[in-house]
Amino acid sequence: MITPLMPNYARTELAFERGEGCWLVTADGRRVLDFGAGIAVNSLGHSHPHLVEALVQQAQKVWHVSNLHNVPEAERLAKRLIEATFADSVLFCNSGAEANEGAIKMARKYHAVRGEENRYRIITFEGAFHGRTLATIAAGGQKKYLEGFGPKVEGFDQVPFGDRKALEAMIGPDTAALMIEPIQGEGGLREVPTEELRYLRELCDANGLLLIFDEVQTGVGRTGKLFAHEWAGVTPDIMAIAKGIGGGFPMGAVLAVEKCAAVFTPGTHGTTFGGNPLAAAVGNAVLDVILAPGFLEEVQRKALLFKQKLAGLVDQHPKVFESVRGAGLLTGLKCVVPNGDVTAEARREGLLVVPAGDNVIRLIPPLIVSDAEIDLAVGMLDKAAASLEAQMVKGAAE
Repeated sequence: MITPLMPNYARTELAFERGEGCWLVTADGRRVLDFGAGIAVNSLGHSHPHLVEALVQQAQKVWHVSNLHNVPEAERLAKRLIEATFADSVLFCNSGAEANEGAIKMARKYHAVRGEENRYRIITFEGAFHGRTLATIAAGGQKKYLEGFGPKVEGFDQVPFGDRKALEAMIGPDTAALMIEPIQGEGGLREVPTEELRYLRELCDANGLLLIFDEVQTGVGRTGKLFAHEWAGVTPDIMAIAKGIGGGFPMGAVLAVEKCAAVFTPGTHGTTFGGNPLAAAVGNAVLDVILAPGFLEEVQRKALLFKQKLAGLVDQHPKVFESVRGAGLLTGLKCVVPNGDVTAEARREGLLVVPAGDNVIRLIPPLIVSDAEIDLAVGMLDKAAASLEAQMVKGAAE
């Protein structure tokens, strides 16, 4: 018999009643340390007082008015994002997949407006994840997400991660853009090196291509900068963001330079809920905290501390962990044993982590995580690894 919620998720037994900072609490009072943050969504943890206040205040005024009218909170949020980034204009939406869809449409429309309607193909990179819509699974190109949904949406070409020769050979007269995550999240926390991001920018400029960054998982302070590409000193033409910008409230956005944003004239693209008063109020509250003096520097400090402790964990448990991955507080461990086993064992110890591709577990705590909570998480992983090692010994004896 089918469940009331469709069975497209293999859900755990956990059901949470409330949250406090980096902690979630079940109905029976069990406290669980959340180092998944809703898959990099709860950037400021659970029930952050500033976010709660912003949402409650806005809820008492107006929830939704449609984008047929001005939304002052959205205007304010857009201006703040423009001031803090490369962008000249912002389109709000509801999710990362929707933001990536908007970015794809914008890139195609940009060339069409210039009389080059043939330039609609977008090159992406193997291991990428850009969402679950028909277009974004085609952009990601992963067989496991494409299977069973009919013909792949036309217009996407994948090349191996980091293979310059293959990339240059793929560029043709129909190529419109390159699309890449500065760090592949679902793909196993594979970082694109600084020199590679700079090369991609130069390649786009030399071939008249647009550069699209998918910073849905890497953005909004996650790596210790507001956006991950800032570490390389490289800017895209179009960027998709989501997850952390809403702090748990559904929100996404497409940020773009003027020449790209200008092609979205009235009627070319739309969204019912994108940038509505509730979402915009929360987005502004998130920026209040993340853009406050010293906040991102503190993320960088905690990230370094965490990485050092994880490296020690790898040294102590080489039969369980192979290496540390990622950047900032988008960190992970490449596992020797199946990452699902590590995820389950960590959960039994009271720690939530998120599995990813390439047998990696992601450790994505809220950006407000304390040093003490980092220590607790590392201790729980230590116990989980020791338990798995004991199971190996027992299995070998039997």
